[in-house]
Parts: sequence; structure tokens; C-alpha cells
Amino acid sequence: MASLAIGLGCALAGQAGAATLQQIKARGYMRVAVANEMPYGYMNAKGEAEGAGPEVAAAVLKRMGISEVEWVVTQFGALIPGLKAGRFDMVAAEMAILPARCKQVLYSEPNTSYGEGLLVPASNPDGIHGYGDFKTGSRKVAIMAGADQLDMMQKLGVPEANLVTINSNADAISTVVTGRAAAYAATGLTVGNLAGKSDKVQAATPFTDPVVDGKPARSWGGFTFGKASQPFRDAFNLQLAAFKKTPEWKRILAKYGFSQADIDGSFRKSTQALCSGG
Repeated sequence: MASLAIGLGCALAGQAGAATLQQIKARGYMRVAVANEMPYGYMNAKGEAEGAGPEVAAAVLKRMGISEVEWVVTQFGALIPGLKAGRFDMVAAEMAILPARCKQVLYSEPNTSYGEGLLVPASNPDGIHGYGDFKTGSRKVAIMAGADQLDMMQKLGVPEANLVTINSNADAISTVVTGRAAAYAATGLTVGNLAGKSDKVQAATPFTDPVVDGKPARSWGGFTFGKASQPFRDAFNLQLAAFKKTPEWKRILAKYGFSQADIDGSFRKSTQALCSGG
């Protein structure tokens, strides 16, 4: 995968996102953002982009004739503002497709699907097994700024006083271990990845899937583009649909921990339906 990693501060902040494939090809590279969230999109120790989002994005862009990618690293909560400001052309963070976000940016068709989880201290001393455990009492649950777990918690009736906001997944383990929060709410894949980094934490098991708006919570992740980039998004969608029919696409997702149910689930919703709240 061709990559040139740069920090957000070095991104070409003043440029508007290119709207067409021809403009991107003329410039010679694509600026794609990640939020350093495993296994969705992150930079490894060598400064190379990895994760389900970056690997699929690079493969699809190559099919479109774009082989050079300039990777931009920023916080999750800065992805949509940065895209709207033209600091990058595309986001490859497997960001959940939600109606409120669809009003601000354009999404590709879904690339992945994934469920929820909770990171808790080793041995789970508080016996936490679901998001609903924070609806009463004073125990606090941490969420990442800009993540859709905030919306879930609010719909479940978790009091604002029981929510702790952190800037990135890198802060999750220390937040739980030090007792700043009793648990960290994130996707099941993120929780599993964090649990593997320290013997002081674990994934809450068994875990009760939150039921939001009458349905078990499941997210569908896609690639995001600026509102002016619909022609490019449409061209990307065509190649993404073709790539999802290949064994390579399935291999990439399985490599990063997506189950067969997650892989099959990515086909069950369209972006149009998800943006409409369906």
C-alpha cells in the first residue's frame, strides 16, 4: 500500500476537497484520514496505514487509478469537521453511518458491520454487563468524543452525570484502571483489541447488546467524503461494490477480527436506508 503519513497540522488545510476523479488524478494523490482506532484505521510503528478502512480504501482507490495515498491522522471527533474544512478528501475510519452525520458528509455504501462492547477492570469487580447498567446509580461509563455511543447512552436514558468523555481509545485503559470510569463503551472489536493490550482490563462478558429504538444495536461503517465530492463518491461506490465480491475483501476484514456475521451483515443495509434512520 502506497502511503505518506502526515500529521493533521501538516495537512493542506486550505484546499477544498476535490469533487471528481479527474481532479484527484491530476493532483496525483488522495488525502485520506484515520483516527488511530484499531482495527478500523490506524498508523503502525513504521508510519504505515493499517486497518479495515485503510486497506480496503487503498485497494479500491488503486482500482480507480489512484496509487498514492497521503494519510492524515487526527482525533475521531475531528474527522467530520476536518473533511468539511477540506483538510483531507476522504475518511477511512469505518465511521458508523448515522442520519445526523449524513446531513454533514457523504457516505459510501457500507464496508463493514459491527456490534457493541464494554471494557472493564480485570475480573469485572462491578459486575457490569451492558450499557443499561449505567442508567441508575453513580457509576460512570467513558465514551470517545464524537462516537455514536453517546447517542446510544442518551436513548437508553443514561444520565449525563454518568458519562465521561475521552479524546481517544489510547486513553481508555488508563481511564478504566484508575477508576475515572467503571467501564469504556465502544464497539466490540475496539474493546477486544484494547483488552489484549493489558492484563488489568478485560471485555465485559457476558455482554448484553443494547436495544436502541427497539432494535439490537449494530453499526454499519463506511467511507466518508465532502458534500462537494458526490461524483467521486459515486465512482468509489462502483469499485467498492466490485471489490466486495472478491476473496481479498473478505480476507482483509477477517484479518482485522471481523466475524463472518459482521462480513455478511455489511450487505444487509444500504446507505440510503441508514441515512434515513432505517
